[in-house]
Amino acid sequence: MRWMRAAGRALLVAAVVVAGYAGFGVRSDAGVASGARGPLTLVTAGDLTDYLSPLLDEWNEGHPGERVTLVELPDSADESRAQMISELRSGRNRFDVLNIDVAWTSEFAAAGWISPLERDRFPLDAFLRPVVDTATFDGRLYAVPYVTNAGLLYYRKDILDAEGEKPPRTWAELVRQARTIGPKHGLDGYAGQFLPYEGLTVNVTEAVHSAGGSILRDDGSQVAVDSDAARAGLRFLADGVRDGWISREALGYKEEESRQAFQDGRLLFLRNWPYVYADASAQGSKVAGRFGAVPLPGSDGPGTSVLGGSNLAVSSRSRHPASAADLISYLTSERVQRQVLTEGSLPPVRAALYEDPELIRAFPYLPTLRQSVLSAVPRPKSPRYDQVSLAVQAVAQDVMALRQTPEQAVARLARELGTISRRG
Repeated sequence: MRWMRAAGRALLVAAVVVAGYAGFGVRSDAGVASGARGPLTLVTAGDLTDYLSPLLDEWNEGHPGERVTLVELPDSADESRAQMISELRSGRNRFDVLNIDVAWTSEFAAAGWISPLERDRFPLDAFLRPVVDTATFDGRLYAVPYVTNAGLLYYRKDILDAEGEKPPRTWAELVRQARTIGPKHGLDGYAGQFLPYEGLTVNVTEAVHSAGGSILRDDGSQVAVDSDAARAGLRFLADGVRDGWISREALGYKEEESRQAFQDGRLLFLRNWPYVYADASAQGSKVAGRFGAVPLPGSDGPGTSVLGGSNLAVSSRSRHPASAADLISYLTSERVQRQVLTEGSLPPVRAALYEDPELIRAFPYLPTLRQSVLSAVPRPKSPRYDQVSLAVQAVAQDVMALRQTPEQAVARLARELGTISRRG
């Protein structure tokens, strides 16, 4: 998943020297001593930039007894998750710090693969409020937010300006513009990430929440999807395909395919992550200087994004958890977080950076992104999240392929999620 590629980019991100941090204790259910210090292994999805190695070199220069070795897994989030789980299930202590998708925190915590952390050892009050929730499970902190993400609606500002239109705030406005303005200018109306993979789960969850519903209750213990709001969210997506303002081609889009379609000037509207802003503004982009970004629209007003990003966790098998916590503190310090944005074009978790005038001048979408993050929701929390996500993808695929009605799909999804919940 492309945003996880962004999360991998983010372990990357800054060449700053740390003079040293006070020890941050970690309470490990595996019985590892909280004061243990020594070399570390950090595991992440593939680092597709040149930032991570210099960053870790800086850390290693300042911490010769706590040197970090980087293990890079495949770029694909699904493949990275599978390889991490295989290693963690083996009981070996190869990994110390894990860079994990925010949606995996509950699963990894419930399985005992990551250790709970002491809340007062990290400046959580300095982070954007919703991102901290992605790092908790069963009332305890199991990770520290590192990179956040929220979906934005990218739009062709030049075309809407020529038509005397403002970007949509509701689904009705988006549908009207996508159906009428898009074809008039030879563009597809709207696209998201609709291939059956994690991106489809994100898009469906956003649609359901933007209609006022949810998939699971907040604690993940009860199924909540059997609602008029969930049916309305799925109907919004299905009607787009049926009426043509979502093209059939878009049913095969992941992050990068949809970004490329927008950047090549083939889309009027695109739902995607903030990384698109930098790519679409770069030299050679056909839409550079001709697009804008706003919060996602909803059924009756502004919609709700799903939180993306990554969290940093300490393996319950880590031999050196105190050093691991220090590394996490370094990577989430304000200086490094600033570099997450300026060097990696990735959304930081530190709230103050979104109000920095200098950064806003360089990244004009920051106020919009802050608004989207503050109103965003996590994906369904469940120790069986992988099964929940697969069920959502399968049902949504059938709805968008027009093989099932939204009513049939919601009833089916409620049954399947109920079965998954009972297994827990």
